[in-house]
Amino acid sequence: MASRTINATGLARLLGGTPEGRPLYAALARSLRGLVLDGRLPLRTRLPAERDLAAALGLSRTTVTSAYDALRAEGYVESRQGAGSWTALPAGSPGAARHGLAEDRTLIDLACVAPPAPRGFEDDVAAAVAELPCYTRGPGYEPLGLWTLREAIAARYTARGVPTLPEQILVTTGAQHALCLVVQAFVRPGDPVLVESPTYPHALDALRRAGARLVPAGVNAGWDPELITSGLRQSAARLAYLIPDFQNPTGLLMDDDVRAAVVAAARATGAYVITDETFTELAVDDVARPRPLAAHDTDGRVISIGSASKVLWGGLRIGWIRATQALVRRLVEARESVDLASPVLEQLIVAGLLGRMDAVAGERRAMLRERRAALVDALRRECPDWEFTVPPGGLSLWVRLPGTSSTALAATAARYGLHVVPGTAFGVDGVLDDHVRVPYVLPPEVLRDAVSRLAAACREPAGAQPPRPAFV
Repeated sequence: MASRTINATGLARLLGGTPEGRPLYAALARSLRGLVLDGRLPLRTRLPAERDLAAALGLSRTTVTSAYDALRAEGYVESRQGAGSWTALPAGSPGAARHGLAEDRTLIDLACVAPPAPRGFEDDVAAAVAELPCYTRGPGYEPLGLWTLREAIAARYTARGVPTLPEQILVTTGAQHALCLVVQAFVRPGDPVLVESPTYPHALDALRRAGARLVPAGVNAGWDPELITSGLRQSAARLAYLIPDFQNPTGLLMDDDVRAAVVAAARATGAYVITDETFTELAVDDVARPRPLAAHDTDGRVISIGSASKVLWGGLRIGWIRATQALVRRLVEARESVDLASPVLEQLIVAGLLGRMDAVAGERRAMLRERRAALVDALRRECPDWEFTVPPGGLSLWVRLPGTSSTALAATAARYGLHVVPGTAFGVDGVLDDHVRVPYVLPPEVLRDAVSRLAAACREPAGAQPPRPAFV
């Protein structure tokens, strides 16, 4: 049965007007199917009546009825007398895939989206070790985090246009730990939580583990404030999880007007917004940077999560939460059931690195620009029918595979020495199977090799068993 609705005007806007192609009913069915598969039209969304959609698109009712009938026959629409029609997936469609690092370390890992440590990292570690004796006279437990690190994090927010006190910062053991603490404080089994589709798989894992009911909002083509607002209102979600800066996996950057509209929607519906800023410092192009989501917040409903893992190094398991002082105190209490504090040495290393963040980010930008160019060139040469938009930042391309299942590709790619995560891992209900995330954090020569193997795996006939190649 339907769990949310979309009116004819909203669906016509998503469709971009009357679809092109003949026959018209088939073109309309194809466009609607595409909206379902890429997550922009969530599953179990009640569709508008045929007459209403026909009027909004300037088509005959017969055309819309025929399109609905075609989708019903394919399994993308279900109907019940008196209850209307709603979106669905055909029986046997792939479910949400597992996302994780490659267990076989001989594989080229296209699931891991993390660069190596920056140059000079050893000096930062040495400086932190030299400073460590100043802290060894105490117990070593700092539930809120070291004051020096909280000051450095607060200063970064203030410099970005969000005045912040150190008392508003809680240091955590990574961004995933930060998210779990917020989820623990806000989510009870059955609570609706609005999430992007696609989005970060481990965030979905944390929300599912808490028993949340996930309410997807499609962002393949960018954020739609009206859809986010209707999703919050219709589901009565009290929490939303968004990645506005170089979104994972699309690499999109939410503009300032949309940020203001999203926060206004949360305020109007009484929801809180978790803004994941893990990728904030990872601009690759010289683009105008919007203000943080928290810059539009007037009543403490934006909770910011940051991390050292992507811009600095994944081995530094240090993250943080920026929130009101009252919420920070509440989260510290919740933390006691998980851990008591984050490691002191790692906090000192991160504090030192934040002091030269501009230089580190500049180095990252140059490295990622070269590697992104190598990946883009290789994909366009070896897989010319694959579709993607080059993002202005982040660590990966979000690639559409026309006519190809990423679930099948991932299974085949393993025999070519690749670890690939299907697009369904980034969605809620098994959609996005025609997409795959391809990171550009590996050296150019490895990326070119990986794309050659991907292309070969994609061309492999069903059931073939190629010889396993030499691995890097």
